Amino acid sequence: MALKESKKLEQANSYELVVTVDGETFEKALNTVYKKEVKKINIPGFRKGKAPRHIIEKMYGKEVFYDDAMQDCYPEALYNAAEEAGVKIVAVESIEVTEVENGFTLKANIVVEPDMEINNYLGFEVTKKSTEVTDELIDEEIEKVRDRNSRMVTVEDRPVANGDIAVIDFEGFVDGVAFDGGKAENYNLTIGSGNFIPGFEEQIIGHSTDEEFSINVKFPEEYQAEELAGKDAEFKIKLHEIKAKELPEVDDEFVKDVSEKETVAEYRDDV
Repeated sequence: MALKESKKLEQANSYELVVTVDGETFEKALNTVYKKEVKKINIPGFRKGKAPRHIIEKMYGKEVFYDDAMQDCYPEALYNAAEEAGVKIVAVESIEVTEVENGFTLKANIVVEPDMEINNYLGFEVTKKSTEVTDELIDEEIEKVRDRNSRMVTVEDRPVANGDIAVIDFEGFVDGVAFDGGKAENYNLTIGSGNFIPGFEEQIIGHSTDEEFSINVKFPEEYQAEELAGKDAEFKIKLHEIKAKELPEVDDEFVKDVSEKETVAEYRDDV
């Protein structure tokens, strides 16, 4: 990994760095990503998680692991390059991969520490922020990972609840007349998202699959369609399906899928 070019930009405290990551480093990163991702990949003729890397690359393209490998490589490469350029990074504004051949080259726009003189700085009192990692913080992070690895499943044993996705047909009427843009079929509406006018989503809650019903709402006074602004409306609804988010259990199998650890205890320590 090396600094190829450093250029001060017109914007204050900004630099452009061109950085190269050598082929050996990139190859190690590719192998690391492969070992992590192969657990999730099914290839005909191989047990899940056992397909060789070259088989996966042949099926999905040789670039299948590039993005993740680059994500793993660039932070160290960029900060080493900044050190070589004699600057300290405050923020990374943009990164662009410009070449991939026996390694890769990236161009980054960074904000660096400004040169300045500070006087009269003694005597200030500050409160040190706690850096203690609590069980609650660990749980929050694991919940984020669970959410990213969730799946949507069809619900058949209960009515719509907040947070569900309701698959609906709907048609809207004002004074008994259907209006333009007020009709859709098999629309996936996330209940609680606030994507529809106030009162619409709340009235879907409690209804069951295959139920047909009507709801009444009032368009906001400043609605974008002026002809509907402030008007009372009726929507006829047909509820086709209820889908809910299913989160994976936090067990050893989950840990193996989302990390390089083997047990929940190891994973929590790593988090």
